[in-house]
Amino acid sequence: MAKLIVSDLDVKDKKVLIRVDFNVPIKDGVIGDDNRIVAALPTIQYVIDHGGKAILLSHLGRIKTEEDKAKLSLRPVAERLSELLKKPVTFVPATRGKELEDAIANLKDGDVLVMENTRFEDLDGKKESKNDPELGKYWASLGDLFVNDAFGTAHRSHASNVGISSNMPQAAAGFLMEKEIKFLGDAVENPKHPFVAILGGAKVSDKIGVISNLINKADKIIVGGGMTYTFYAAKGLTVGKSLVETDKIDLAKQIMAEAGDKLVLPVDNVVATEFANDAPHKVVEGNIPDGYMALDIGPKAIADFKAVLADAKTVVWNGPMGVFEMPNYAKGTLEIGKALGDLTDATTIIGGGDSTAAAKQLGIAPKITHISTGGGASLEYLEGKELPGIAAITNK
Repeated sequence: MAKLIVSDLDVKDKKVLIRVDFNVPIKDGVIGDDNRIVAALPTIQYVIDHGGKAILLSHLGRIKTEEDKAKLSLRPVAERLSELLKKPVTFVPATRGKELEDAIANLKDGDVLVMENTRFEDLDGKKESKNDPELGKYWASLGDLFVNDAFGTAHRSHASNVGISSNMPQAAAGFLMEKEIKFLGDAVENPKHPFVAILGGAKVSDKIGVISNLINKADKIIVGGGMTYTFYAAKGLTVGKSLVETDKIDLAKQIMAEAGDKLVLPVDNVVATEFANDAPHKVVEGNIPDGYMALDIGPKAIADFKAVLADAKTVVWNGPMGVFEMPNYAKGTLEIGKALGDLTDATTIIGGGDSTAAAKQLGIAPKITHISTGGGASLEYLEGKELPGIAAITNK
């Protein structure tokens, strides 16, 4: 279903509320990675270039105490945005009230305003996170139009996305949201075959929905990372001290029966005596000996996975192949990343989170077709779930 896009709106002379995802790492007032701010620029630029007044809302971190407010103000973000847009940006240290309303009333066409962290409203009964109806209505009253460009929170029903949408005659997607819907939607609903999903990470329970949804759509599902060993246990292999979700073994058996040879597990692993980079480690095939835990896929598994990827036309990757933050167990993740970067005629999609960090570390990010800005949201999208933030955008 095609969604209304910001470029379908007449924004001239209008106050345009834009929900962006400026949830960036900040330490002592310094932004560690401004990627999410940069990703929002095309939508903001479109609105101001076409004579609209851009009023930006975003959350930042989690607000549980008054002390959190001091550390998690959006002021540094507004300052960085001003540098990127090369123009002044008004920052209002409030989420409601006269100061905010006056600042909005004083905006001229082409101006940009950032209001304070929407989660400051969570201190008093989680009004933002629980989608308080009165708050959504109030925020909607501050603008004429609403654009949701925050894919990272699309799987949450908050006052600043769903709440505002439901109090506006229509809601449009920003360009970033449009791109996420296009690439993830096409991958799940209309992929070019062979379609390969690479799923890693610690727990089977996090990825069950994705595996179940993709069994009938993907040609191969490669499994790596900690969740591998629940499947090992389901196959009757010994797993030593490896991570296993014992309550998911029966489910893993069921998935293996249903998926058949579509499911590709690592045949060998790098195992260590402790969860430490410098612990004694070695490569073993099949059974994992007592006293050892698997912390990465082995060289044969890497070769197998690369062979599966060689002729792929659509690839979705979510989750590392091992403990890639430790150099001795990073090889599986990095080799798979490299193989993805080498696929020149395939649509390659990385689903946020740790896989994104790996892509950046490798320098393959420019070669990837699409890197999602929302880990949790992209996972739920791949599960085939309807995301409230996207459902609330008006259909064309």
